[in-house]
Amino acid sequence: MALPVAFFAVFFAYPVAAIVARGLHVDGTWRFGRLADVLAQPDIRHVLWFTTWQALASTALTLLVALPGAYVFARLDFPGKDVLRAVVTVPFVLPTVVVGTAFLALVGRGGLLDDLWGLRLDTTVWAILLAHVFFNYAVVVRTVGGLWAQLDPRQEEAARMLGASRLAAWRRVTLPALGPAVAAAALMVFLFTFTSFGVVQILGGPTFSTLEVEIYRQTSEIFDLSTAAVLTLLQFAAVGAILVLHAWTVRRRESALRLVDASLTARRPRGAAQWALLGAVLVTVAFLLVLPLAVLVQRSLDAPRFAYYRALAHDDGGTFLVAPIDAIGNSLRYAAVATVIAVLIGSLAAAALARRDAGRLVRAFDALLMLPLGVSAVTVGFGFLITLDRPPLDLRGSWILVPLAQALVGAPFVVRTMLPVLRAVDERLREAAAVLGASPWRVWREVDLPIVRRALLVAAGFAFAVSLGEFGATVFIARPDNPTLPVAVARLLGRPGDLNYGQAMALSTILMVVCAVALLVLERLRTDRTGEF
Repeated sequence: MALPVAFFAVFFAYPVAAIVARGLHVDGTWRFGRLADVLAQPDIRHVLWFTTWQALASTALTLLVALPGAYVFARLDFPGKDVLRAVVTVPFVLPTVVVGTAFLALVGRGGLLDDLWGLRLDTTVWAILLAHVFFNYAVVVRTVGGLWAQLDPRQEEAARMLGASRLAAWRRVTLPALGPAVAAAALMVFLFTFTSFGVVQILGGPTFSTLEVEIYRQTSEIFDLSTAAVLTLLQFAAVGAILVLHAWTVRRRESALRLVDASLTARRPRGAAQWALLGAVLVTVAFLLVLPLAVLVQRSLDAPRFAYYRALAHDDGGTFLVAPIDAIGNSLRYAAVATVIAVLIGSLAAAALARRDAGRLVRAFDALLMLPLGVSAVTVGFGFLITLDRPPLDLRGSWILVPLAQALVGAPFVVRTMLPVLRAVDERLREAAAVLGASPWRVWREVDLPIVRRALLVAAGFAFAVSLGEFGATVFIARPDNPTLPVAVARLLGRPGDLNYGQAMALSTILMVVCAVALLVLERLRTDRTGEF
């Protein structure tokens, strides 16, 4: 446990604390009154209001759109279900920059809606809300649908035999059992949308800004560390409250329920209502999830003879110090190193948390592991620059900074994937091996590893996918001559001209394909017990 604690203390807590302290500790005095000064600014209050409002609206809209999909995947059996499940999950592992770029290709200047009907939504809140639904649809389907598939349908059938209508039986029996899962999914969606950066950065324009976008603006454009520190503290407090509520809902979800094998609850659609619901979900997936990605690919092929893709191999002398295509190799190398770090740290943390004798402090560390997913990645990235610049950790000029920042995001996914599987290992197997003289390392190698090998591969895959798409911290610390794919896409979108726009679409398509392939491999490896998501 010492190594994971040290890793998060040095590469997460220390940079975040340092950037906040630098913003609030000025001229030898602590200026906590700065909080009131910042909150008194009308533009900051507008940012706080919009951040909260759009997160609530995105969460409500995502639940409205995705809950029917959760039912379809949980209770109905139909051809192509496994492939469709993978398609639904692809948006979740896509980098937010790609999501923003896909919707820009759909609703922005020269986008599909602009071409067909002259309708542009790229600078309206609807574009942001729809992009958030696109990104978080799988969170609801996986979290709620995963539990729904394991609920014993005989409980609801018993209520109907006692005279309850179909709606009354669902409302009084199924809905209370699903409540904690729905709440957990809603909180996760709210967390992801509350801290949204890439989507709002691309689609919001100068009109709409979330806390994360404003922290980036205050840090990199205005250089007002004091205001950025206050906003970071506000975001940190909000994320902490969300994670406490999420932990509570997870404990409720793990309460005693009559669960059955998920493969026994799904049936072929029966009746017009179920067929209509299946059709509605398929149409939703096609238009909300598949269409933006298809338009992204189509826009990348607009120029004849793959001109946008061929242009990636040439340095224009302005946007990059190297050819944009070099970002592909950079991203793959960084993500591979980040995956190794995340799997090592996450596996050790999960092993410590899975122990039956884990103390209260160890269990509290479980909640702290989720903080990197909600705390400003911009703050982490800028904190790296101002803290890791002197011995014995003088890393500011080193390439390793990028994988370290990416590993902070990947490690929580490793823990969430490994922890349930490790907790399911029968402790008596370990004890028997120890009694027969096996060392702790041999017990791990011959008892635990064969059981958790598949979960370990899935954890590595998720860590690789999320590391590949990390943007908030990487945009600060990636060297100009070694950009990652998301950073390269953002730079291209920030420059005028059809060629830059087309190259951004081409790079986004490449990144999307890499993430989709990784996800399809994960789906083939995944088992019902491989992780919580």
